[in-house]
Amino acid sequence: MKNQKKIPNGKIGIINENNWVFRIGPTTQPWVGKHMVDFDEALSILENSIRRQILMLLVKEPHYPLQLSELINVSQQAVVKHLKVLEKADFVNSKMVASEKGGPPKKMYKVEQSFSIRLDLGPDLFRTEHRKIPSGGVMKLSNKLPESLDNVVRKVGTKRKLDLVEAIDVLGELDGVLEIIDEQRDAIIAMHQQVKKKVSSSVSEHSDSYEERQMAHAIMNQPRRPLDLDLFSHGMRIQSMDAEEMMDSLRERLLRDFAASKGDFIAANKGTPLPWWLAR
Repeated sequence: MKNQKKIPNGKIGIINENNWVFRIGPTTQPWVGKHMVDFDEALSILENSIRRQILMLLVKEPHYPLQLSELINVSQQAVVKHLKVLEKADFVNSKMVASEKGGPPKKMYKVEQSFSIRLDLGPDLFRTEHRKIPSGGVMKLSNKLPESLDNVVRKVGTKRKLDLVEAIDVLGELDGVLEIIDEQRDAIIAMHQQVKKKVSSSVSEHSDSYEERQMAHAIMNQPRRPLDLDLFSHGMRIQSMDAEEMMDSLRERLLRDFAASKGDFIAANKGTPLPWWLAR
């Protein structure tokens, strides 16, 4: 499959065979929404190709159902049905707009939310991300942007409007930087995958059961956050007491490995946080 790096709003971009991202959002500030959909809900909605076609049109400008029906060659009844699903999830919002020809008001739809979802899949790799795209003007976003975009910030930071030539030039620069960031992220994810590959034999060797191996993998999936033993035990269909015993056993092993690699005394800067699993 050919790599595609530039991913416009509302389109699925293939980073590689096992890595894809979907970015969606209006070209202007979103209307106020009721809630932010989660990863599973977003996937369930976006798996339908007609809904994706509708969103690809709505991110550019508001449309009437009849317009959408004619553009994607689907019945207006079907379009309205899909719009109801999108509006219920706050992907889009609607408002009544007076007819330009003096007829009755018509319902117009516009994209509601701005977010990005990403799935990374492969051996020793399963990561999902659902991130809200920050709102605000150029100057508000500037402190989060890489220094390579300082020139872009100066170009557009104080302007209320851009002409087409300026916009194409700036978007080209943004796409170039985004491509570099995507490549860096891909490399970090690949490194993440390699680390898990190197530790997999150790996990199998020192685990007495399937549940213990799953606990080790659960900790590695979110190494900076304490493992929720209640959630883990529920997912594995085991008693909470059994999960706590496994955690105690695993903690002892981690402490032995930690002491073997770091020594009995550990030097660190003041305020350096210890791994969460050191605390009972």
